[in-house]
Amino acid sequence: MGNLSQSHRILFLNTLAFTICFACWTLNGVLITFLADKGIFNFTVVEIGWLLGIPILSGSIFRLPIGILTDKYGGKVIFSALLLLCSIPLFLMSFADSFWTFAILSFFFGLVGTSFAVGIGYTSIWYPKEWQGRALGIFGMGNAGAALTTFIAPTLLNTLSEDDPTNGWKMLPVIYGVTLVLIGILFIVFAKNKTNQVVSKTISELMSPLKKARVWRFGAYYFLVFGFFVAYSQWLLPNFVNVYGTSLVLGGMFATMFSLPSGVIRALGGYLSDKFGARKVMYWVLGSSIIISFLLMFPKMEIITAGPGVMSLTNGTVTEITANEIIVNGKKHQINSKKDLETNSESSVFPVKKSWQEIVVEQNQEVKKKELLAHGITQINFSANLWVYLVLVILIGISWGIGKAAVYKHIPEYFPNEVGVVGGMVGLIGGLGGFLGPIIFGYLLTYTGLWTSSWIFIFLVSVLCLVWMHRTIIKAMRTKSPNFVRQIEDNQ
Repeated sequence: MGNLSQSHRILFLNTLAFTICFACWTLNGVLITFLADKGIFNFTVVEIGWLLGIPILSGSIFRLPIGILTDKYGGKVIFSALLLLCSIPLFLMSFADSFWTFAILSFFFGLVGTSFAVGIGYTSIWYPKEWQGRALGIFGMGNAGAALTTFIAPTLLNTLSEDDPTNGWKMLPVIYGVTLVLIGILFIVFAKNKTNQVVSKTISELMSPLKKARVWRFGAYYFLVFGFFVAYSQWLLPNFVNVYGTSLVLGGMFATMFSLPSGVIRALGGYLSDKFGARKVMYWVLGSSIIISFLLMFPKMEIITAGPGVMSLTNGTVTEITANEIIVNGKKHQINSKKDLETNSESSVFPVKKSWQEIVVEQNQEVKKKELLAHGITQINFSANLWVYLVLVILIGISWGIGKAAVYKHIPEYFPNEVGVVGGMVGLIGGLGGFLGPIIFGYLLTYTGLWTSSWIFIFLVSVLCLVWMHRTIIKAMRTKSPNFVRQIEDNQ
């Protein structure tokens, strides 16, 4: 296609801007933690939680109106304005001196999270149907901006604080603000505006697709694959520290190993959606999420139960008792001592079983045949090996990354003239998952005492999404003609 080069240029600008916006969106995860750890601000645990969540919340709830504005006025106008306006609260962050100041400014700079709704609508309008999956997948790679902040922001904070430990941090939000301004200028100079000429101009007409159950089903998928991705990007660090005793630095590296591949692999998800169909890809994604979350929901645990005991082979008198045997009328009965079974199971990948016996008779005691001499005990240790856990976490992150692209492959096909509003609503639901996820995980941890309770919740949500999708497909197959079903598959 002759104008495809122009489309690629727009895609590059979109992806670059979204990456920077996503890096800014997750800034508080590093900055607020640093300020609290260094004692620069005495934020409570509750206040820290709110400051981490507020940008995610504002960037989520405003995706829908931003998506509507993108459909009406074009991506260049909205993206440029968003980049420049969100730089202002970042510049003002250097003057913040209280929780409420941080909270208000975090709410406003958190609007950079709406950039996803802008970019989805702006990217899709530049590409033909056969390119939609790949283009939106490449754009979605901007999620890797979270990994940029994880890598860069701690080093910048340490460097800036060398000469001025108390006030050095103030330059970090300024640097982020300057970056937004520069990207905004690039957008103004090099981007080209484009709107869908057939888009309805009334708000009621633009909002009409939200009445369709399909939109909310897509939102449920995105709540899982994007919302829980954002949630676990924050939840993994305390998980590694508390369960496996890693350092903050090592735990942060492991958390990055989850978030970075999930963001980058999104482009592959777009390609697979174009090649095999978004529905088939979502079947694979939801199935993988079920299997992997099921494996992840087993905690480090120790189970002690009754094991094989030792019974007397004859009637008689217990003549001798040692640590490893009991003698009854000259017949020896072997005993497994617990001390002989002491091994280190912490490095074991699979559950480790130990069985031993505890003697329940005394010397010179009269016993009958088949009378219990030693009570059997079996101990099963499951250490949930760190490296196995890490691999599974990376795999589910990759699965969700592919799923994020597959969800948005559906939108321009079913709603070609309302990509902004539908994409905004789906993104809003997904973003709320990122905001609510850590809160839900925290309550589950409190009430169950299990760090893996979050994976149980994810498992249940994955099952519900798969059942909902499958029931919808079965219903269509039962109510429509076979020709119609084949047509749907061909369009995917």
